[in-house]
Amino acid sequence: MSISERKQEEKQEMHQRILNGARKVFLEKGYEKASMRNIANEINYSPGTIYFHFKDKSEIFQELHNEGFTLLVNQLKVLTTVADPFERLKATGRVYIKFAQENKDYYNLMFMVNETLEAPTEGKFQIAQEAINHLHAVIADCQKQGRFKDMDTDYFTFMIISAMHGICALFCKDRMANFVDKTDDELMENGYECFVALLEKG
Repeated sequence: MSISERKQEEKQEMHQRILNGARKVFLEKGYEKASMRNIANEINYSPGTIYFHFKDKSEIFQELHNEGFTLLVNQLKVLTTVADPFERLKATGRVYIKFAQENKDYYNLMFMVNETLEAPTEGKFQIAQEAINHLHAVIADCQKQGRFKDMDTDYFTFMIISAMHGICALFCKDRMANFVDKTDDELMENGYECFVALLEKG
């Protein structure tokens, strides 16, 4: 390995170390109380090191946000091989819920940690829109085959997202303890299957 290649590898390793530390800080403190200094403290480096890689905490947050959505979208894209759009729709929910189960930290950053309204918004969160567009297209394909034909596609997409997100949000925020006889996995998976049963009746 050449010196330049080694330096590039070290730069990438530091970049990832900062992201890992920042993820923990954002989850523990929230966006508003997080700072470049406490991110630096988390990984035992000076704030100057952080600024060498990122201009501000908003840029770090956006990269973490995009990482999570990229992972989710890539998992959803695998479902394009499912020919029947309704089966694809049902599988989409299962993939979404499994993503939350396996990536709780990412899910909380993607949906639960509020970023300041003062942060620049232009060009942000386009990958999140891609995830919505994916679901919208699946529902449109279902409607072409006669399902949900009386439903407005936008509103129906919103309803599906809300149902899936509700299940995952309760899990990620540890709000399932009142169901004392059921595990989290049982509630998420069987609760979603109840929702699917309603869709099948429609």
